[in-house]
Amino acid sequence: MTTPYPPPPPPPAQGRDRTTLWGVLGIVLGLICCGILGIIFGYLSIRDARRYGQSPLLGYLAIAFGVINIIGGAILRATGNYPFWNND
Repeated sequence: MTTPYPPPPPPPAQGRDRTTLWGVLGIVLGLICCGILGIIFGYLSIRDARRYGQSPLLGYLAIAFGVINIIGGAILRATGNYPFWNND
């Protein structure tokens, strides 16, 4: 007996795939200035990666760098070594 093969899975949803854009924006902003924006863009990158079947690595990196930025800034502020904090 031969059974027919199941149909192939449907192609990914049509639309604009911004996985890389969100991931790169999140990494850059998370490293340079805004940890919160890095986390937000990282989440958007992971969401689009799942939607379009791509790797979520850039999103995870953006979230990690955003968290590191927030924690590092908090430590620098707590010790009084934050370079842009004017205590005059």
